[in-house]
Amino acid sequence: MSNSSNRLHYIDAIRAFAILMMLQGHFVYALLSDEFRDRTSTIYTVWEYFRGITAPTFFTITGFVFIFLLLKNKVQGLKNPRVAKGIKRALKLICWGYLLRLSLYALFSGKINASFLMVDVLQCIGLSLLLLIGTYVLMHRFNLRILQYTFLTIGFVIFLVHPWYDKVALPNFPEAIANYLTSIYGSVFTIFPWFGYVCFGGFLAIIFKRFGEQPKFYPFITSLLFAAGFALILFSSPLLVWLHEFTGVELFQAVAYNNFLYMRLGDVFVLFGIFITLKKLFTNPLITKIGSRTLSIYIIHFFILYGTWTGLGLSKFLSRSLSGYQVIGGALLFIFTVCFIVLTYYKNEDRLLRIKNVSTQYLLDLLVNAKDQILNSSSIKVVQSSYRAIKQRF
Repeated sequence: MSNSSNRLHYIDAIRAFAILMMLQGHFVYALLSDEFRDRTSTIYTVWEYFRGITAPTFFTITGFVFIFLLLKNKVQGLKNPRVAKGIKRALKLICWGYLLRLSLYALFSGKINASFLMVDVLQCIGLSLLLLIGTYVLMHRFNLRILQYTFLTIGFVIFLVHPWYDKVALPNFPEAIANYLTSIYGSVFTIFPWFGYVCFGGFLAIIFKRFGEQPKFYPFITSLLFAAGFALILFSSPLLVWLHEFTGVELFQAVAYNNFLYMRLGDVFVLFGIFITLKKLFTNPLITKIGSRTLSIYIIHFFILYGTWTGLGLSKFLSRSLSGYQVIGGALLFIFTVCFIVLTYYKNEDRLLRIKNVSTQYLLDLLVNAKDQILNSSSIKVVQSSYRAIKQRF
């Protein structure tokens, strides 16, 4: 980087890629007919593989962006303004995660829908940010190298002990808390192992912060990302099997036989390497806008596809009913529609906020006038005088 203040456009491009992959992935998974879910089909297998990259990419880029921006600030520690912003952002994500799962039908029936307490990607990212901030606050007084390897160690350990906590039952925990720790109660994204990807993102961010302005950094880091990525994809499982045979520790074998975490991390490293290699192609403002509006895009897509609050979404009316060609066309239209709604809103945000403020003030004025008219009406005065007369008698 010639200037540390320059925006990392390839990071925006990775975020945009991840959110667009999420849009098409959710659309296809929800609406594609069962007869086309054929794992002997090369097209479906490739789609399914790349769909699996989306969440690891999202969590890794979350850790990268947050830690990179945190360290860019001249003020470090608790006084770093990014700490307060990060906490607010995390709480906002957690609140939206629960709101998107709320059912108005259940609420009006006097109960909370069973899925409300299940943890999804927004709550998981929110809690991950809080843990990331906590780690930073505890470790910032040491040098960046220690913080860097702290993140690396946390991520590595979380992945390695995955068999110990996967599907574990926590009957003595409140369900709202247990849902963050285990998927056995229906949560889609639990804090472990996904916080591991966030930590690996933080690890990468510190490397970029420490060495990013050196002349030969980018050729070196892209080579390293490709090498590490392909090594994790191709050799992590054989290495874990060898460690089991050499040490007799059953944990290594258990991880090797379900080694999606390290292999997906390898996919993310390769993806980072590709986007950094092609970084000069990602200066288009549209890519930056999409990459910087991921939360809004996620919220709008949830309303349209799943019918947040009402259940009246595309998945209710078209669930597993579309052919291959229909789902491809529908996914493209879905992506365009969601992005168009979000980008149009932010393009006209100031104007829309002014309209909202004027409308709110107009409604308040109407209510105040209505109140004054009611209080000044003759019938109200008669009631008030009668009440005073009764009160004086007793």
